[in-house]
Amino acid sequence: MSKLIIASNRLPIRIDKEDNEIKVTPSAGGLATGLKSYHRENDSLWIGWPGIMPETDKEAATIEALLKKEHCLPVYLEADLVSNFYDGFSNATLWPLFHYFTEFTQFNETYWDAYCQVNALFAEAIIQQAEENDTIWVHDYQLLLLPNMLREKRPDLTIGFFLHIPFPSYEIMRILPWREEIVAGLLGADLIGFHTYDYARHFKSSVKRLLGFDVEFNQILLDNRQVFIDVFPMGIDYKKFEKYAQKIQSTPIQERSKEHQDIDRFLMSVPDRKLILSIDRLDYTKGIPQRLKAFRYFLEKYPEYKEKVSLVMLTVPSRTDVEQYQNLKNEVDIHVGNINGEFGTINWNPVIYFYRSVPFENLIELYSSADVALLTPLRDGMNLVAKEYLASKVNHTGSIILSEMAGASKELGEAISVNPNNIYDTAEAIYKALTMPEEEKKKSVISMQKRIKRYDVYKWASEFMTALGNTVEKQSDYHARKISSEIKSKIVNDFAQSKSKVFFLDYDGTLQGFFDDPQAAYPDEALYALLDDVAALQNLHLVLVSGRDKETFDKWFGNKPYTLIAEHGAWLKPLGEQWIERKAVQSDWKENIRPVLESYVDRTPGSLTEEKTYSLAWHYRKTEIELGALRAMELVTYISNLIINQDLEILEGKKVVEIKVSGINKGIAASEYLHANPSEFVLAIGDDWTDEYLFKELPENANTIKVGTENSVAKYYLNNYKEVRTFLKDIIAFKNK
Repeated sequence: MSKLIIASNRLPIRIDKEDNEIKVTPSAGGLATGLKSYHRENDSLWIGWPGIMPETDKEAATIEALLKKEHCLPVYLEADLVSNFYDGFSNATLWPLFHYFTEFTQFNETYWDAYCQVNALFAEAIIQQAEENDTIWVHDYQLLLLPNMLREKRPDLTIGFFLHIPFPSYEIMRILPWREEIVAGLLGADLIGFHTYDYARHFKSSVKRLLGFDVEFNQILLDNRQVFIDVFPMGIDYKKFEKYAQKIQSTPIQERSKEHQDIDRFLMSVPDRKLILSIDRLDYTKGIPQRLKAFRYFLEKYPEYKEKVSLVMLTVPSRTDVEQYQNLKNEVDIHVGNINGEFGTINWNPVIYFYRSVPFENLIELYSSADVALLTPLRDGMNLVAKEYLASKVNHTGSIILSEMAGASKELGEAISVNPNNIYDTAEAIYKALTMPEEEKKKSVISMQKRIKRYDVYKWASEFMTALGNTVEKQSDYHARKISSEIKSKIVNDFAQSKSKVFFLDYDGTLQGFFDDPQAAYPDEALYALLDDVAALQNLHLVLVSGRDKETFDKWFGNKPYTLIAEHGAWLKPLGEQWIERKAVQSDWKENIRPVLESYVDRTPGSLTEEKTYSLAWHYRKTEIELGALRAMELVTYISNLIINQDLEILEGKKVVEIKVSGINKGIAASEYLHANPSEFVLAIGDDWTDEYLFKELPENANTIKVGTENSVAKYYLNNYKEVRTFLKDIIAFKNK
């Protein structure tokens, strides 16, 4: 039975060494906290960095024994590697870039080398533990290269990846010097999950623009498989927070913790005193200075709330040795001091500031007591604090002010949404939260609670794993017509037993790869040699059938022992003869269409037109991908109206729109050829939409092969032109045995 291996930078527990004693403490952070419950209940193996490097074999054995009890396995990292990988590339390059803080982003080759090295160490550790067909679930931005490293070494594994921070827009992603490597690394996964649709959309855009792969809805079509993209907003262990909150609420005041009693005394000391709660890790993405400015403006505009409301700001220390974080700490300290100095009294501090983490029980006490949660990050992948606050409101009171830049805002539509950069609107949101009718608050809280209770961390994880399992089934369906060794043997045996044979082979995308400039895709010497060997097979007719213009095709293959069909069947060059025009038609229609295509060339940088005897083509392989696709749709719509009642049709190929004379296509040309040259064995290989005509017109017993991942009427498929060449070589090798 296959098992699940979870991989993340940090384990759900941390190993510390104090006074030569090894201790285990829970890891902080949304991923470790949220996924720990699922890990524990599903008996998975969690691989990650334990936070320490053992100094002796005995120490390593102790650490590994402690981790084994938690079903964890360590990946040990030397201090300099941690510095360059974690503090460096992960948090000085990826973290600021993915959160749109480009001014803080550092590009350092040493950081990148360390990042590659650590991802390789994780891959090695996983492969040592993974049995055949195991499932690997990789997490977060520290391990973006890991999926493809695993895919290359263990293609049998089922690999899922989830990103817990935002994925930036292409305009941000393109800044990164190693952008292609990062995107390609992620594409090693079978399923890639994001918190929101926006993040998924940004990733798909980067895939199209950086690597050029086609994207269809939630599928990325690679050369040999599909990668699925989906949205899974991460949940929390709702029942855990609800249970603790119920326990705290039912505890008599005199039996509550000292901290909770302090909160109670503070709230009861003044009638209608309100508590606003702000909880963050100290990070420039959290918008803490902007939040304090908004609170200050609130006190200025609504002086009646002086001594009646306090902002409890819990800020957890983070990366204290980094200059940017030190500067942020100083800025926050100054804002807090200024607000308390300007508005405070002997009995009241407007801002109650804690610069430390607190135990879980105290956290629930704060959640339970707070009237308002003020959560206004400048950019946040999800923000689980909002969900934790709601789960703790067992009495259905309270309200949330939530940044529209947080992933949670997509789910918590009843929260008061703010742009965190607009301090005036945030101040008004505070006033609205404090003055909102209790019935309205209750209705909003209950509505949000139902949603996040239903989609908790268990549901989130199980939905992801179910979707990952479904991708495996889809890949199986997708590979159902893949030419396996058995299918290949059958085709080759049929070929060997047949007395007459014909091969119809497309050119671009089938025998040769695609180039930005179509004229650059000329045959290489290896292809010439391969085709000559095919043409030399006994009782075989080789027919190259292409959309290429006859002049180019004649230049490349005119002196070869093949039959040539050019311009989608408009021209035929039988073996040893001259070109024959298959259908004589007027070409005056071009004068109406050509100016239209030229106008699209002018408006679409990188595009170009091509004229053939019976067609005009608009190529957009070199254009910006999304602009090219948009212009292609516009062009097809425009031309469709222009050619009504004319003997013309539109073909949409790969990065090309072609307007051509009706009644001319590869299928008709091949059918006519077979009528004149009957054959027992027919093989046709093509990659384009235009080749579907070829597949449809051929006899039922023909061996039709699609190149690529798109839907097709062909019986079989190969992944790319390289596999086509290998397939043809195998036929030659078998025949020559």
